[in-house]
Amino acid sequence: MQIDKPMLRVLSGQSVWPPPTWLMRQAGRYLPEYREVRAQAGDFIALCTNPALAAEVTLQPLRRYGFDAAILFSDILMVPWALGQKLRFAEGEGPLLEPVTDAAAVATFDPSRVAARAAPIMETVSRLRSALDRDYPSTALIGFAGSPFTVACYMVDGRGGGEFPAARLLAHRDPVLFAQLIAVLEASTVAYLEAQVDAGAEVLMLFDSWAGVLPPDGFERWVVGPTTRIVAALRTSRPQVPIIGFPRMSGASLPSYAVRTGVQGVSMDTTMDPVWAAAAVPASIAVQGNLDPLAVVAGGAALEVGARRVMEALRGRPSIFNLGHGLVPQTPPGNVGRLMEIIRSDGE
Repeated sequence: MQIDKPMLRVLSGQSVWPPPTWLMRQAGRYLPEYREVRAQAGDFIALCTNPALAAEVTLQPLRRYGFDAAILFSDILMVPWALGQKLRFAEGEGPLLEPVTDAAAVATFDPSRVAARAAPIMETVSRLRSALDRDYPSTALIGFAGSPFTVACYMVDGRGGGEFPAARLLAHRDPVLFAQLIAVLEASTVAYLEAQVDAGAEVLMLFDSWAGVLPPDGFERWVVGPTTRIVAALRTSRPQVPIIGFPRMSGASLPSYAVRTGVQGVSMDTTMDPVWAAAAVPASIAVQGNLDPLAVVAGGAALEVGARRVMEALRGRPSIFNLGHGLVPQTPPGNVGRLMEIIRSDGE
């Protein structure tokens, strides 16, 4: 691992300016070159499990914008897919899964199978690491997974959208069964991320996109607890790799999450005040975020003012520039280029 990479320096506790930058969903439907590859692949799962094509779409935004990190092109639902849950992505509907409703379904999931079934994804990571070492030596490679609660939401409800009433109800009505599912996902996530590190990932990120739908006691049990255990396991088995946590919509719980889980970086969602987060999160933990993705769509003054507001809030502490959520399909590619000009010009 090269500590001279800006992302790795920040995650080791250093302040780097201008801040290293990458964007959630930086590879995707807003890029015409991505749409061409997506059409070639067929369905979305086929794209995620085709190492040549998945590596290509991961690298496309680096060629355009020169981000400081590449993030593996994949999906948080590849873990339930690797566990054997039926999964498909329907055009206009998003992910559709066969809902998990009872203990018999949970009993069919074997975490020891995850790494083997996900072997094509690990081949993508390996290809990416080779390409980055050759062509982008200062660019870090991020591997990722969904955090157990968020993944469980999709597994129980069987689809995205809404606030996952079936998963939340199961957690209330049968917390023992829900805990069994979470335990399976903890073990699976550790195995999946360890395999990514072994294939070449230099940073790991845990996406808990629906953490904010829980009440405080649920947040403690189903978000903080599993994340803490995953981070502890990875600190033991792969101690050299920093971890970024993203407990989206966590609000005032963000600083406690950052400290108690043991992550090296924490990501802010769009709603969070970066001035507050910069002061509330300990200076030893990097803060990432949190420009509104729609400011990138709007461009112009909205983009410039928004980007500079985030940068000024985080100046002088370990920070990574990113969005508060992912780029949306209607984003003009030129506006992403303008964002990078704004960020880089601040260091000149």
